[in-house]
Amino acid sequence: MLNQETKRKIDSARDILVGKVPDPKAQVEQITTALIYKFMDDMDKEAQELGGKARFFTNGYEKYAWTKVMDSRIGGQDRLNLYVEAITTLSQNPHLPQLFRDIFKDAFLPYRDPETLNLFLKEINGFTYDHSEDLGDAFEYLLSILGSQGDAGQFRTPRHIIDFIVSIVDPKKEETILDPACGTAGFLISAYKHILKQNHNKPLTPDEKKKLMENLVGYDISPDMVRLSRVNMYLHGFPEPKIYEYDSLTSEDKWEETFDVVMANPPFMTPKGGIRPHKRFAIQASRAEALFVDYIIEHLLSNGRAGIIVPEGILTNDSALYYKLRQLLIDNGLFAIVSLPIGAFNPYSANIKTSILFVNRAIVNKISKILFFRVDSDGFDLGRNRNPVKDNDLPSAVEAIKIHLDNIINNSSQRIKNKKSMIISKAEILNRKDHILLADRYEAIKNGSNALYYKINDLFEVEKGDLQSSKNIDGQFNFITASETWKKHNKYTHDCEAIIFAMGASGSLGRTHYVNGKFIASDLCFILTPKKNSDKPVNLKFYYSYFNLIREKIVRDLAKGAAKKAINAKDFKNYNLPYLPIEDQNRIVDEIKRINGLIEIEQAEIKKHEKKIADFNEEISNKILSVER
Repeated sequence: MLNQETKRKIDSARDILVGKVPDPKAQVEQITTALIYKFMDDMDKEAQELGGKARFFTNGYEKYAWTKVMDSRIGGQDRLNLYVEAITTLSQNPHLPQLFRDIFKDAFLPYRDPETLNLFLKEINGFTYDHSEDLGDAFEYLLSILGSQGDAGQFRTPRHIIDFIVSIVDPKKEETILDPACGTAGFLISAYKHILKQNHNKPLTPDEKKKLMENLVGYDISPDMVRLSRVNMYLHGFPEPKIYEYDSLTSEDKWEETFDVVMANPPFMTPKGGIRPHKRFAIQASRAEALFVDYIIEHLLSNGRAGIIVPEGILTNDSALYYKLRQLLIDNGLFAIVSLPIGAFNPYSANIKTSILFVNRAIVNKISKILFFRVDSDGFDLGRNRNPVKDNDLPSAVEAIKIHLDNIINNSSQRIKNKKSMIISKAEILNRKDHILLADRYEAIKNGSNALYYKINDLFEVEKGDLQSSKNIDGQFNFITASETWKKHNKYTHDCEAIIFAMGASGSLGRTHYVNGKFIASDLCFILTPKKNSDKPVNLKFYYSYFNLIREKIVRDLAKGAAKKAINAKDFKNYNLPYLPIEDQNRIVDEIKRINGLIEIEQAEIKKHEKKIADFNEEISNKILSVER
């Protein structure tokens, strides 16, 4: 765990730099350079104290030792000059391992203020080097500052999500492990810690630990990420991290390499014009997220396992490309899908809806069912700061997946007692032409319903309201807003039956109104009317009731935004609703009307009894007061 003093020092170093170096990435680079510089000197001093010799600052490089830079007899300008000379020279120091030389390869100081440098170096001087993982955790905290690498569609995976995936995939000490888009090496370090923990009763021998470190491999296309991930692994005890600058999607150099375990949160965004991969992929695509899933499947050994974070499109896109990709996943041992809430990657992502796919090729012939698990809370709120909360579905997801795996492997039938889990037969999924991997599509079948699922856009005309509340002029026509009560306006835009759905008012998000007549709608609402010339007629009163019933779910699935949540039109139109034959819709509406009539009768009875009770209480009060007269 990261101790608070170390966190405070990192935060303080950033605060010192921010006036001169406002870019978070540049701050990380400055702190990384200074930390490695300081740690090399610490290691030299440790070696000398043990009777050995300095390894790094020797044979002409002694004058650049950290202790020389921090000598209190040196003035501020001289210290700045010496520090600048040192960091721009150390990449040529033959006594440094290549890892450290790479760190200093393009090092420079982006400011020339002695006072700022003095304060910064004083803070860095408070760090001391040892091989404890505390230091590695501190560096991971530093890397978390990087946030979104938006141009490549990369974003940092929160530690608890990484640890969750690793716990399910369960890598072993003798297995080879790859992250083909490793970023800061979070999956590799978590796998390493997991394996050490799993073997704590019989700790790994030095040879076993060395072999384990050699088995952990990472690729990344960004030289900056490669450099930072190597440092991260070094600070976790890896003397020679196997992290390579490599484009997994366009290079063939490492195509023949296969692994026991692959875990990744690959980039979701594709550069303009698409990616031009080589021809060895099973799926001919130009989208990064599709190619990475293909890459991971194809680089698993025949008994390999994988945990992959993917955007929702991998599961739901109805194009032929994604159909083939889902077929590839199912054919290669997809056994569980965990749906994460929008906001799980805040503040690093733009509220992307994601899921985690779990694959096990060793049991592919035994898998007859796929587990779907919906995580509503991962132990943190979904705001920008992701503050801890009490609710956490991840432990329940781990339990459910382990029971499901045991059922597959041992052909048993233990029951998973969790309402957020759902088991769908593989045959049922393959019977659908699109092989869509969304639990909601199969829920109706599971519950014995004859409903089919269609996009909202297939059932309704969807348009946006056009009146801002601030421009309302009181009049005789209904003005329907996101609030519970309606207003009046002097003009109307529609004279029809419609559903009004609130899509842009955070507190009222998902509220639905039914209207039949002349009205105008707020610009924070969608107006839904029956699809013209459709072979799927709809009863608007039925869908009014249905939208109210699923309000919480649809908001959870579609709402985006940190401070002010909203639902965009494209996502809303593509959202899937069950469709029943019109006869069934009408029957249900009639039944709802009948039940509402009974409710009104009972409510009238309640009011009658409340009146009687009030009369009795008044009579009691009068009798008591009569004593005083």
